Amino acid sequence: MTARNTIIRRRVLLALAALPLMRGEARAAAKPAITVHKDPNCGCCNGWVAHLRSHDFDVTAIETTALDQVKAKLGVPADLAACHTAEVGGYVVEGHVPAVAVERLLVERPDARGLAVPGMPAGSPGMGGEPEQYEAILFGGSSRRVYGRFKGDRPV
Repeated sequence: MTARNTIIRRRVLLALAALPLMRGEARAAAKPAITVHKDPNCGCCNGWVAHLRSHDFDVTAIETTALDQVKAKLGVPADLAACHTAEVGGYVVEGHVPAVAVERLLVERPDARGLAVPGMPAGSPGMGGEPEQYEAILFGGSSRRVYGRFKGDRPV
């Protein structure tokens, strides 16, 4: 093998070795940062933040006791309210929405204000207990529709 071939071979091997790292960086960079407004004393909100981080989202948690004002400012309908409100990619995410639904929202970019899982369904991301089936609701203006059905953090 010539010296030139050895150099080329080394460069190719180094480039191939770096591919998994580059793919990971690209995957992480592709997801916009999420800002979560949450009550400072809420453990399930911390669980939801951990769920998002486990799906490679860059999460900033802002603790506030003025969640009702945040929800009103961001246009969350009262009947869709939950215990925390997030902002990501120009959307509002209300409640224990699974990361896979947030990812889908950011890929599909529907004409909507946001996505909500009203209340605090048992077994949803961040919540304990035996998982129950629940719906994620896409909302905006006067329209609403079911965006997905889930049990735990998995679509059903």
